[in-house]
Amino acid sequence: MANLGDEVKNKQVIFRDFVSGFPQESDFIFSSSSIRLKLPEGSNGVLLKTLYLSCDPFMRMLMESRPAAISYSPGSLLFGFGVARVLESAHSNFKEGDLLWGMLKWEEYSVVEEPEKLFKIQHTDVPLSYYTGILGMPGITAYFGFHDICSPKKGEYVFVSAASGAVGQLVGQLAKLMGCYVVGSAGSREKIELLKNKFGFDEVFNYKEERDLNAALKRCFPEGIDIYFENVGGKTLDAVLLNMRPHGRISVCGMISQYNLGQSEGVHNLLRLVTERIRMEGFGAPDYFHRYAEFLEAMLPYIREGKITYVEDTVHGLESGPAALIGLFSGRNVGKQVVAISSE
Repeated sequence: MANLGDEVKNKQVIFRDFVSGFPQESDFIFSSSSIRLKLPEGSNGVLLKTLYLSCDPFMRMLMESRPAAISYSPGSLLFGFGVARVLESAHSNFKEGDLLWGMLKWEEYSVVEEPEKLFKIQHTDVPLSYYTGILGMPGITAYFGFHDICSPKKGEYVFVSAASGAVGQLVGQLAKLMGCYVVGSAGSREKIELLKNKFGFDEVFNYKEERDLNAALKRCFPEGIDIYFENVGGKTLDAVLLNMRPHGRISVCGMISQYNLGQSEGVHNLLRLVTERIRMEGFGAPDYFHRYAEFLEAMLPYIREGKITYVEDTVHGLESGPAALIGLFSGRNVGKQVVAISSE
């Protein structure tokens, strides 16, 4: 085990260049540099050892050159959400040994000069990897996207696309806890079994086996849909719009089916928003970061009491990260995709 002040190898993942279409492993460079485990003179930051990194669909959008928006820079380190331990701190908010989560670079050791946006982990009676998922960005997305934007009521009909993913599995369980009727879609038999037998969805279907999504939704929702939690976009959204009940709500946190297309698919049934008085709202987890304490107060008891379960798909070692990340876009992962870097 390395000590403070030692010079060590630092494995890293570098973003090669902007991506068109589906990302490939060749779009990333696995590299190694050396780092002295000591904060630079005059630093007001923290020196971190990375423990877990999160693979999330939003990272695909950062792989394109987008004017006036955050993107990865060709030749620079990949970054995303993760969990780390503080090795040394010159910042008043953190001390050596603290655990934290937030936006981290894809490397084994990092110096973060402005750590104010990182969240200190106070509750360690749950797996630390949960702070990449159920207690991190995906959990915040699911909780506030469902409760705040959808305003659910007991007995309402809820549809969740990409239902076995990091966000969808939580939305379905939150909806069941509210007393809703919940249907989920996913893309493999293994995922379908997970939704039905582990997460307690009332009904499920494999969208890859359905020739007509509109017919599949009418079969599952003969009286229509009150709430749709949107993770997919495209043809799924179009079919859902035809099946929404009056005054339905659609919470939009992502559209993974569109991220790798050169030209996004059109949506043809938007007039239903007008005729059925449907409210459709997009959002991002950072909109709710200031309410993190409120989120923990609600979610931690669900975990501790076994009312919500969470499935992770974990690969080990930074070198496994790029393949795990691009696997999101072919549905290779089952549950929340996590990269375990160190168990220390």
